[in-house]
Amino acid sequence: MSKTPMTVRGAEKLRQELARLKQVERPRVIQAIAEARAHGDLRENAEYAAAKEQQGFIEGRIREIEAKLANAQIIDVRQINANGKVVFGATVELIDEDTGEEVTYQIVGEDEADIGEGLISVNSPIARALIGREEGDVVTVKAPAGERRYEIVAVRYE
Repeated sequence: MSKTPMTVRGAEKLRQELARLKQVERPRVIQAIAEARAHGDLRENAEYAAAKEQQGFIEGRIREIEAKLANAQIIDVRQINANGKVVFGATVELIDEDTGEEVTYQIVGEDEADIGEGLISVNSPIARALIGREEGDVVTVKAPAGERRYEIVAVRYE
């Protein structure tokens, strides 16, 4: 299986979630199951059923995060000498040529993407158009809403 690119920050967020699930959520739900068992008949015990369902969700999420981290290629963009080119992990300042609007995006892994935070997936149309380009280049992005043209104003590695 090929490795999935992930930023250092993205990997750290997953590690924190994993620690919280293992150290806080898992013990809490185990305690809730034990308390529900103490109430007697498990067939008609809604608290027990809800706790078991939550336990299944937590255990599934733990497995999912562990698999993502095991399959991650963690890339520290600060360690890469990209000579001003847009690469995975780079933060790119753009100007929309049609509207004059300035936007800033960081190109991140699929699981880290959050457009509201300015984090775009490396697999998104805009990221694919930007990769390999440099400051001053104009890129045309074929997005579902139509073509957009952006000028790359700055490329940072932070």
